[in-house]
Amino acid sequence: MSASGSWVRWLVLLLALLGLWLAYWHWDLGQWLTLERLKAGRDTLISLYADQPVQTALTFFGVYVLAAALSFPGASILTLAAGAMFGWAMGLLLVSFASSLGALLAFWVSRYMLRDVIEQRFGKLLQPINEGLAKDGTFYLLTLRLVPLFPFWLINLLMGLTTLGARRFYIVSQIGMLVGTAVYVNAGTQLAAIDTAADVLSPGLLASLVLLGVFPLLAKFMVDALQRRKLYARWPRPARFDRNLVVIGAGAGGLVSAYIAAAVRAKVTLIEGHKMGGDCLNYGCVPSKALIRSAKAMKQLRNAHTLGIRNVLGEVDFAGVMRRVHEVIEAIEPHDSVERYTLLGVEVLEGHARITSPWSVEVRQADGSAQTLTTRSIVIAAGASPFVPPIAGLKEAGFLTSDTIWGLTELPKRLVVLGGGPIGCELAQSFARLGSTVTQVEMAPRLMLREDPDASDLVAASLRVDGVNVLTGHQAIRVEVCEGEKRLIVRHGDEELPIAFDQLLCAVGRSPRVTGYGLEELGITLTPQKTIQTNAFLQTLYPNIYAVGDVAGPFQFTHTASHQAWYAAVNALFGRFKRFKADYTVIPWATFTDPEVARVGLSETEAREQGVAHEVTRYGMDDLDRAIADGTAHGFVKVLTVPGKDKILGVTIVGEHAGDLLAEYVLAMKYGLGLNKILGTIHTYPTLSEANKYAAGQWKRAHAPHRLLGWLARFHAWERT
Repeated sequence: MSASGSWVRWLVLLLALLGLWLAYWHWDLGQWLTLERLKAGRDTLISLYADQPVQTALTFFGVYVLAAALSFPGASILTLAAGAMFGWAMGLLLVSFASSLGALLAFWVSRYMLRDVIEQRFGKLLQPINEGLAKDGTFYLLTLRLVPLFPFWLINLLMGLTTLGARRFYIVSQIGMLVGTAVYVNAGTQLAAIDTAADVLSPGLLASLVLLGVFPLLAKFMVDALQRRKLYARWPRPARFDRNLVVIGAGAGGLVSAYIAAAVRAKVTLIEGHKMGGDCLNYGCVPSKALIRSAKAMKQLRNAHTLGIRNVLGEVDFAGVMRRVHEVIEAIEPHDSVERYTLLGVEVLEGHARITSPWSVEVRQADGSAQTLTTRSIVIAAGASPFVPPIAGLKEAGFLTSDTIWGLTELPKRLVVLGGGPIGCELAQSFARLGSTVTQVEMAPRLMLREDPDASDLVAASLRVDGVNVLTGHQAIRVEVCEGEKRLIVRHGDEELPIAFDQLLCAVGRSPRVTGYGLEELGITLTPQKTIQTNAFLQTLYPNIYAVGDVAGPFQFTHTASHQAWYAAVNALFGRFKRFKADYTVIPWATFTDPEVARVGLSETEAREQGVAHEVTRYGMDDLDRAIADGTAHGFVKVLTVPGKDKILGVTIVGEHAGDLLAEYVLAMKYGLGLNKILGTIHTYPTLSEANKYAAGQWKRAHAPHRLLGWLARFHAWERT
């Protein structure tokens, strides 16, 4: 249906409902729904039912459905009237179905009229509510229905805004409202003894209904407790524990988990089977940024003539470049070392960990010795490893990954990079700048699919300027070796093309490490993405075992692993008193190509796909004084906001130091600051950070009060006369 058709439909329904409400108040229909009027007309109603039982029952049923659907006041009086007119059994039957049907109609009206609008503006806030209702909606709705303290009309409207199914809503409402309905209908049979509607619910009866309402949640708690008991039944629980927490993996997630535990004086053991610091320090963030710096320096030397500097010579010493990469790793290693964490109060064991029960971890060390640790809680931070696609001939020909490429000492003359994601783009550009002939192969129609097309197009253009042969829409089929020459065969449409190479880098993603340390034996479940399945508190199938970082998802960033680690450690140590749900509302990330691409919140593409109403404000870096002076006047700042408001929904920045510039927007989104606040903040001149202020200025100009400005122009003209 078109947008205009949707608005017409919505408007017609709104006018109809408004008309019914105006009629209700205009003719004072509420006067007929009072206890005094009911008591005075009781005998007439009984006679009417006796003379015309079918017509009277059907008319009453229709009136009740309409009143419930439109949330008219007086439902309690109508329920009393049912008992007075029809008796307890017939009255209960009529009201039970009429109230449930009316509630369903109100539910549909709310979903039909309001849900799309609410989803567009508050979709992220509703997401955890919908997830909770999908899992335990029956229990929650039943509790609300059983307790008369909650206005039923409000429940109808609010549930219509969620993803709760209409059939489940009706069935639970039918059951849940039955008890309260029975009480009121029974009171209607004793109408003479009632002076006010409040007399129906005595304090004792109300307390009983509240307890009854809480019962579904208590039942759920008991069922969960029994399930936990059954889950743990086959594992002998230690009489006492050696440790409060055992952490498996010393990457970002594991290090932060151990650090927090030690900071609150818990006894914690950190187990690492390979290198302290994990993938980020040894194979990912740190070495790649060191390589990028050398490659960028080479690019700057080649372009020195654009700055008025002539006869600049530069020659790549690739062995020296890689030597510096390892020196950078060594310089940062002490931050993540065994010595540092031991001083912080963490027991660090180097060896292979295996979870042997929910409360025990076996550690096998390099010398073959083994020990078993008992612990109240476990945090799994096992990380991820490069994914190697099943391409025929690839293993036989040999390949590199983002883990093994740091062992190179000679610059590959011809390098093929499989993958157009952040890792592939960063390394393809760096090796091209250092002198390799690089071909990048990506099966998707463009690079960096998670970003908007305008961002990925700028990166692709920059890669091509640096000499990378970017082949998007090409699928790697097989690897052949012909007369000693290695070739990757790719398919583009119906055509197969050979690409000769000396080295091939697989950069098509990373797979969570979920095997080899006991998950299978414990039956810990995985998601379809092959990450460890966790709940909002980062608990696995066993509530005392947590998972964080790449092994848990949903993001594979060092900073999100650290972020999750705080929640996991605190929940593991203090969850009996207070638990915290991991917060993913404001997650930034950056790709360190040249230009850099940084983002937080929604992209423009995601907003369109999710149907989120938004406005786009764009500021070009080619207008920024500092960027012009630095020779980096390319890229943009793109801000998505709520229509007509300065609330930020998402930001994409492409350009020099985009990852650093993004921090201001991350802070703003985290603490609810809008573009007006950024515009009103002094930014040092001349700096790249002024781009954020100018983007806010672009938004402000687009939302200028033109009518008021017109009047001001007239005022100033008058003052000049």
